[in-house]
Formats: sequence, structure tokens, C-alpha cells
Amino acid sequence: QVQLVESGGGLVQAGGSLRLSCAASGRTLSRYAMGWFRQAPGKEREFVAVITGSAVITNYTDSVKGRFTISRDNAKNTVYLQMNSLKDEDTAVYYCAADTSGGWPRGRDDYDYWGQGTAVTVSS
Repeated sequence: QVQLVESGGGLVQAGGSLRLSCAASGRTLSRYAMGWFRQAPGKEREFVAVITGSAVITNYTDSVKGRFTISRDNAKNTVYLQMNSLKDEDTAVYYCAADTSGGWPRGRDDYDYWGQGTAVTVSS
């Protein structure tokens, strides 16, 4: 079993920055791809970014390219999402997830473990 705990969410003004963290326990994550998803009120959970276990490959949804950066520290069993130039439409609950299949998927059904989420609110 893998337990994932997100932190770092909060209220920020448009144009500001936040860094989300996802700490894992129960298993070493270095071989797993890790993804970030978000769910805005009234909308479905959507893919944001993914990083492979070795951090060689990253992939982002178009709306966050150039603004968000996913990274990981396998020694700390932690994944990060640096969010810059935040916009109103980035307001959502952000979830991290682990995929044990060996790929770097964008579909939420491909992930095996999920955290409880951390809320991000961007005010204009």
C-alpha cells in the first residue's frame, strides 16, 4: 500500500505562486510515475502533470505549460508541483497520484493510489 499526502495549498492572488508537495509512505516511489490532477467545483478531475520515476520524462496539460513544473526528490519520497503565474482558472483541489504500471499516463483511471487533495484558491 502507498499513502500519499498533499500539502502546500492555500489562497493566493492571481499572478502569484505556490508549491505543492506530495509525500509518500508505505513504499518507495522511485520506480513509479507520479501525477498531479485537479478538480474544480462542478467539473471532472483533470490531468495536470506527470513525471516518470527517474524524472527523465515530464508531461503537462497545455493550460499549465510554461507556468507549472513537476519535480521529485526520490530520496525524500516526495513529488512537487511548482505553480507560477497562477490564474483564476487554476482554482481547484489538487491531487497527487501514483502509477505502478511503468508508463507516464494522463488518464486518471491509470493511477493506482491517490492522496486526499489540497485546495488551491486563486483570487483576482
